[in-house]
Amino acid sequence: MVQSVLITGIGSGLGKALAEAYLARGIRVYAIGRICPRLLQEEEHLHFFHCDLKRTDEIKEKLLPMIRGNRFDLVILNAGILGGIKPLTQTDIEEIEEVMRLNVWANKELIDLIAQEAEAKQIVGISSGTAVNGSKGWGAYSLSKSALNMLLKVYAKELPHIHFSTLAPGVIHTPMVRHIIEEVDEEEYPSAKRLKEGVIQSSKEAAEKLLVTFQRLLEYESGSFLDVRTMS
Repeated sequence: MVQSVLITGIGSGLGKALAEAYLARGIRVYAIGRICPRLLQEEEHLHFFHCDLKRTDEIKEKLLPMIRGNRFDLVILNAGILGGIKPLTQTDIEEIEEVMRLNVWANKELIDLIAQEAEAKQIVGISSGTAVNGSKGWGAYSLSKSALNMLLKVYAKELPHIHFSTLAPGVIHTPMVRHIIEEVDEEEYPSAKRLKEGVIQSSKEAAEKLLVTFQRLLEYESGSFLDVRTMS
């Protein structure tokens, strides 16, 4: 039974909805991010730690007091950024590195800290179908999510006492998706049109589904990449 969960990126969207869902069940939530939503600040079982995860050089120092000696039944690596939707030929290395810093390297720093200073039963990275689809315009994001998948696959071999998975949660109505719907040219980038025409879950709907899905992930081989839309 899950009693203690660590979630990154609870300021909005899926991370916020996951925190709310676990807190509603009386589960302790350790949250990491730049912003703690006002309605969550008074929650008895929420332990919020301010940290800008893009500043990877500060992660270990800032989060050590929270991580050291703790035990997490589930760690959800949710924090991430989209980056620009544009051709790779128009995307410079600095833009890609900014996306990689949060979507990949921050997670490496956090996993290393947990492995050295705490106990964790299960670690799940929130990934995306773009990690394998290679859609036009999604270069930086696709590269980062593909790297995240492999990062956790390698850790599954090196840290066999922890169960690792990466999971594509489906399309969720988050600020990231809202940006794509409202601002990305669907004629130039067909994947944006498919996204708009497909099923878009609310953050709350997705969170409720994922609470069950996270437990099901333990049935799969550690290091697996799975998509909620194709799980049987």
